[in-house]
Amino acid sequence: MASLEMWQSPIAPGLSWYQATAGERPTYAALDGSRTADVAIIGGGYTGLQAAYHLAKAGVSVALIEACRVGDGASGRNGGQLGTGQRWWPEELEEKIGYERSKALFDLAEAAKRHLIDFSREHQIEMDYAPGQLNVAHKASYRRDYQENTEIAAERYGYPHLSFMDEKETQERLGSKRFYCGVRDVGTGHIHPLKLLIGLARVAANAGADIFEMTRAKAIRQNGGKVTVETQRGTITASRALIACDGHIDGLEPVTASHVMPIRSFIGATVPLDRHPQVLPGGEAVADSRFVVRYFRKFGDGRLLFGGREAYTSDNPKDISQHIRRQIAEIYPALRDVEITHAWGGSVGITMPRQPFVREVMPGVISIGGYSGHGVMLSNYCGKLYAEAVLGKSSDLDLFKSLDIPAFPGGQRMRAPLLFLALSWFALRDKF
Repeated sequence: MASLEMWQSPIAPGLSWYQATAGERPTYAALDGSRTADVAIIGGGYTGLQAAYHLAKAGVSVALIEACRVGDGASGRNGGQLGTGQRWWPEELEEKIGYERSKALFDLAEAAKRHLIDFSREHQIEMDYAPGQLNVAHKASYRRDYQENTEIAAERYGYPHLSFMDEKETQERLGSKRFYCGVRDVGTGHIHPLKLLIGLARVAANAGADIFEMTRAKAIRQNGGKVTVETQRGTITASRALIACDGHIDGLEPVTASHVMPIRSFIGATVPLDRHPQVLPGGEAVADSRFVVRYFRKFGDGRLLFGGREAYTSDNPKDISQHIRRQIAEIYPALRDVEITHAWGGSVGITMPRQPFVREVMPGVISIGGYSGHGVMLSNYCGKLYAEAVLGKSSDLDLFKSLDIPAFPGGQRMRAPLLFLALSWFALRDKF
């Protein structure tokens, strides 16, 4: 099998900077023949591996299958930003579901943040955590919303770690004049996602979970109180199953596929910016206010990791670097000719309301996904919460089950074209 640096994922384009810097990445054998387990897990990302670890630690037999290599999906290729709360600001969510539920979901997300940091420390996973995040406005009209966000977070949600940045401070902290104001969050940070993923897989395997790579699920069925997962290498028969495929659900399970849609996101890594110390001098991660969000950070040896795309599509550009460099230059004109050493992409699972999809899709089978670009914390925690639900320790996963997540309109044939049109429209609105 190809080395870590040269391994090209068959489900995601490009070789990532994360691959080049993650160190040893163990391989796991493919399934060879049929077997039984208490719980079958489909998907070797954060959700599946956290569930596998917590179940195996409690003595539950677990068989986890991954279609490619663990880390080939979004868990090993994402922007690495933890964020705070849910995908929506808490005051926005409060308008839709009320204060009590909004507060409960905010608190759950804070618990997810603590869990992730504590988990990495407990298990000695060096995920290169770096503190700080800046959320910045690309329109001057957003100023009042950003000011109120810091006040509401502190006064109503018990989160005192936000501070409003006026235009001058925003430009100084970014080293760019492109944005009008922002919010600084000192209660969160950003990580090396593949290092976390590799460490998590190791911990799950050491706890007794059976992990099988290069084993794609072909079908999942429920019959006679048992769940059967069919693969090209045998079947797994279990008492229950977790579908944790996120943006790679494909045609495996129709309910999930109608609610979780894959979109493409792309990231480029520049050479170290030694000659540009004005770029993000504080080392924070950044996310902007566009619907088609741009996210970036200076990380590792001082290179800029920049993510985004002009419009969401399911296709891959012929030259990822060209698209990323153009967007970098809009924010940092001095970097218009910067060398990009690595460029890669992957599929992100989104839902209509940009909230996680958690549902029992058939008896004994729970599907979890659709983190909508806010999954580093939430996916890890949802895996833990799934295990706790199986073990009868917690019902917190019900907070996500109770969310109203409608299916994408248009049916199987028209979902993708309609999504493309809708998101392209929002991308156009970002420009004005």
